[in-house]
Amino acid sequence: MPLSEMTQAELEAYEPTFTPPAGLRSFWDRTLEGARALPLDLELTETPTRLTTLTHWDVSFAGYGGDRVRAWLVRPRGAEGPLPVVVEFVGYGGGRGLPEERLTWASAGYAHLVVDTRGQGSVWGGGGHTPDPHGSGPATPGFTTRGILDPEEYYYRRVYTDAVRAVEAARALPGVLPHAVAVAGASQGGAIALAAGSLVPDVLAVLPDVPFMSHLRRAVEVCGLDPYLEITRYLSVHRDQAERALATLDHFDVAHLAPWASAPALFSVALMDRVCPPSTVYAAHRAYGGPAELTVYRFNDHEGGQVHHWRRQLEWLGEQVARVRGVTGTAD
Repeated sequence: MPLSEMTQAELEAYEPTFTPPAGLRSFWDRTLEGARALPLDLELTETPTRLTTLTHWDVSFAGYGGDRVRAWLVRPRGAEGPLPVVVEFVGYGGGRGLPEERLTWASAGYAHLVVDTRGQGSVWGGGGHTPDPHGSGPATPGFTTRGILDPEEYYYRRVYTDAVRAVEAARALPGVLPHAVAVAGASQGGAIALAAGSLVPDVLAVLPDVPFMSHLRRAVEVCGLDPYLEITRYLSVHRDQAERALATLDHFDVAHLAPWASAPALFSVALMDRVCPPSTVYAAHRAYGGPAELTVYRFNDHEGGQVHHWRRQLEWLGEQVARVRGVTGTAD
């Protein structure tokens, strides 16, 4: 399996040019103001499992347009005192799954909110439970071209707004430290985490692994696999709409949003990644507005660091929690 693009030295010297669309900030301010005008309407129901060391809660809250978004809250059973929270977003095609699918963060002492991606959850894993009730014009199979001719209608406008509301829901959960909410995810989940950390810049930390939806104009030219290939296919058919579609994507490119972020971030990149080209990950890392580290996996494809990287995240995030707790032992 060869390098998918450039050598590490070439990537470290790569200087992408970013041209965010005019009015990007006002677009997102208006979008989030509309979402926040509706009540969060947070609901929790304890869900019994046979696991003896963790508790599970079925969570829902109002996302974009007041649509219900589902999540699992996993907590260490019997934990005393308020807990820091990891809000995790899921990779392309997956959903929140079954309650028992993601246990590591709660096993490490965190409250863990695993958030559905609307409309997804039928490709891998244990399924999803959040519909996307909004329509779309002509699109390729998948999600990346739904509403692609208009930023107001584009699918990821709803997804990124749901992510912001998920952070707000996490802060409203009982028994958590509202100033110690981190956002995390891999691939699509990494993009959503970056969007959330950019649109809610006072989160504790951002942990994007091999993130999707970055440096999109380059991605659709150099990547030969789905999901980016969904967009390339669409553009190959709708030849006269290419610039209009790319202008929409500019509003959701996390490399355009990342300068707004200020929380510490720990990125990962895989140099043999054929799904999210390494140059696009380097672009998001370079654009990021806060202090950002990048862990490089030289010989991996899109799987990245897997458990090796989670161990690195666990150490790193523990340092961020200690920083906000300070000498008083509280993040409040």
